[in-house]
Amino acid sequence: MRAIAVSEYGATPAPMYLPRPVPGPGEILVKVIAAGLSPLDWKLADGMLKDSVDASFPLILGQDGAGVVDEVGEGVTRLRHGEQVYGILAAPERGLGAFAEYAIVREDGPVARIPDGMIYTEAAAVPTAGSAALAMLEQARVDAGQTVLVVGATGGVGQCLVRLASLAGVKVIATARADMAGTMRRLGADETVEYSHGDRSLSELNAKVLAVHDDGIDAVLDLVGDTSTTENLARLLRPGGTYLSAVWAVHPDSMEAKGLRAVNLDDRPSAAALERLSDLIDAGDLRVRVEREVPLEDTPDALAVNRVGGARGRTVIRL
Repeated sequence: MRAIAVSEYGATPAPMYLPRPVPGPGEILVKVIAAGLSPLDWKLADGMLKDSVDASFPLILGQDGAGVVDEVGEGVTRLRHGEQVYGILAAPERGLGAFAEYAIVREDGPVARIPDGMIYTEAAAVPTAGSAALAMLEQARVDAGQTVLVVGATGGVGQCLVRLASLAGVKVIATARADMAGTMRRLGADETVEYSHGDRSLSELNAKVLAVHDDGIDAVLDLVGDTSTTENLARLLRPGGTYLSAVWAVHPDSMEAKGLRAVNLDDRPSAAALERLSDLIDAGDLRVRVEREVPLEDTPDALAVNRVGGARGRTVIRL
C-alpha cells in the first residue's frame, strides 16, 4: 500500500510502499479516504516524542483519519464492514499511521461513526483537534461568565477551543491577526488581539488585554507558548487563575508560588470524546475549518509548511 513514512527519527518523510496491515482480535482495518495533518506528525518524525511514544520503523505518520471499515478482527461487534468512521488511526508501536491507504485501530479505541452529512475530508480534520479542545476546556475548569485568553487560536485546536468555550458561556479573547479576526468572531470570540512571538509582542498583548480587563482574567489556554511565554502571560491572571499549556511549557511550582493554578494538558482521546464531538457536529454547533487539501504524495511538503506555523485551520491529505 502507499504510505508516507520515515525510516528513522530525523529522516525526511517520504512516499513508501509498505505491507497492508492485518487486523487482529478486537481490531478494525480502515480504508483511509482522508487524513488530517497536525504538528504531532512532524514532532513524532523528528523524535521529539520518543521518550513518551514507542515507535517501530519504517514509521507511517499521521494521527487523524476518516474512511471505511474494510475488515474487522475476531470479536469486533461495535463497528461493521462498510461503515464510515473517523478517529485517531495511529499505532506507532507497530509503525502504522493514517498517512496510508489502510490503517489499524482497536474497536475500543478512539474511533466512531462519521457524523451524518459530513464528508471524509471534514471528518479527518476533527479527531485530534476536537479531542484536545474538549480536554483543555475540562481541565481548565472555567465556568460560564469567566474570561479566558486562547493563545494560538487560529489553528485547528484553537478554533475548536474558541467554539467550545463560547458554547459553554465563557467569554473568549482570541489571539489572531487581522485577517482571521472575523473568523474568530464567528466562532464566538468576544475579543481578538494580535500576537506574534517575541518579548515586545508579549508586552503589547498584556497591555491590550489589561486595558480592557484591568483586574485580570480567569484563565490562559496556551497552545503554542514556551516557558518564557507562560511566565509573561501569567501576569494577566487574577489570583487563583489557571494557566493551561497544551505543549507542557508551564511549571506548576512557579505558578503556585504566584497563587495560580498550573495545568499541562493530559489529553487521552477516546470513542466517548469523539461521540460527544459528533453530537455537536450533528447539532450544527461545531465544524473544524479545513484550510487546504493536498494529495498523499504532497504530504512531505505539507509537513514542512506546518512546521513554520501560522495555521488558519487544518490541512487534510486526500488518498
